Amino acid sequence: MKVKDVVRISEEVDHALAERRPVVALETTLVAHGFPAGEGVAAGLESERRVRDAGAIPATIGVLDGLLQIGLSEDELERFGSDARKVGPRDLAAAIVQGAVGATTVGGTLAACRVVGIGFMGTGGLGGVHRGFPFPPDVSADLGELVRTEALVVSSGVKSILDVPATAELLETLGIPVLGYRTDDVPLFYTAHGGPPVSARVESAEEAARVARTHWRLGRHTSILLGRPVAESLDDIEPLIERALADAGDQGVTGQALTPFVLSFLHRESGGRTLAANRQLIADNAGLAAEVAVAYASL
Repeated sequence: MKVKDVVRISEEVDHALAERRPVVALETTLVAHGFPAGEGVAAGLESERRVRDAGAIPATIGVLDGLLQIGLSEDELERFGSDARKVGPRDLAAAIVQGAVGATTVGGTLAACRVVGIGFMGTGGLGGVHRGFPFPPDVSADLGELVRTEALVVSSGVKSILDVPATAELLETLGIPVLGYRTDDVPLFYTAHGGPPVSARVESAEEAARVARTHWRLGRHTSILLGRPVAESLDDIEPLIERALADAGDQGVTGQALTPFVLSFLHRESGGRTLAANRQLIADNAGLAAEVAVAYASL
């Protein structure tokens, strides 16, 4: 079996990669599980629009019809409803063989990027070490893929429902640069500031692109995380996060189900403020990823 037997690249993305034009990967878990029913597709399409506006080609990634699909049409994107299987890097093969609709996580999307050679990605927040580790003993597979994949990932830092300092420490141990986009500390997803110090601050997409090129030229075959603070910081959100996590614990919600549960709780209890922030930061991060990809292509 060859790669082409299990991977389908859209014509647009295939041509862009062949011509070495800037391409930005986008995940489908945000579409399937990051928003209330019916809103995820609109968020995904807005991210694609922001990538195009910045001069790059979007490659939204997911598993459909027994194939890992790199670049989705609007009709295909609409198939990623709330019942889509959440697919991390370990789950790709099973989802393909079993014909599942598989919504790729950050880690699953990065694994796909490695297969086809995409070097830039935009997302909401990175997975990491869960609060209370080792009880539960939960560390996101996103971190493992950051070690294996040469890609620059733009996010609003680490998901604030996690143990951000522990995640930052593990990223340092793994040798993964955490750059701050016009910030000195790791963004806390809904909150712009207050996280651990970044490894370096950059002031522009072009500077981030030059750091990435130098990192990879030095033989450092890892991802680079570029943290972009949310535009409107929700500095009062931590008590709600603690309530959401406590509620999840009471109901026995763990593993891959935890993030969608907590997001739903926050969107409801914040009166929609976190939903609006989530929608905005995902689009902004996609746009910045495209700016860096375009700058990298011009180096």
